Amino acid sequence: MGAQETLVLFLSDFDQQVDEIRKMYSLLEEKATKAHAPVSSELVESIGYWLHNLYSAYEDLFRIIAVFWENSLESSSTYHIELLRRMRLKIPGVRPAALSSEISFQRLDEMRAFRHVFRHAYSYGLDDERVFFLLRRVLESKDVILDEISAFRNQIEGLPLSGE
Repeated sequence: MGAQETLVLFLSDFDQQVDEIRKMYSLLEEKATKAHAPVSSELVESIGYWLHNLYSAYEDLFRIIAVFWENSLESSSTYHIELLRRMRLKIPGVRPAALSSEISFQRLDEMRAFRHVFRHAYSYGLDDERVFFLLRRVLESKDVILDEISAFRNQIEGLPLSGE
């Protein structure tokens, strides 16, 4: 497979993952309209589930980027934060940064931390206020993050490919 075909495959995987992320945002926006008192534990758990899935979808996107452009991912106890940090890096001669603002990194890091709590919350449940707080922050930062992801994609499309 040539460089152009490989890039087309990468962009197809990238676009499919971004579409999944957008669908999850739509679900969360719909759930946010139901987030008024009284709140059911089912709604809180559902929002927590979709916040968890949203970050997982972002991490899948970041994995697609890292594997394609850097050809390596080290598995370690700090893998999840290191993958997120890597997305802020502009790697000269390889790729631009996927995330360019501090706000994007902070919101995604909050989602990452929440996902960890969510996965281990079976013994004590979720804090309703924390879930709704994070939901508001996630939805408020949606456009910033998606715009940065889109800008990254546009830069990638314009990169000269070796072997051409």
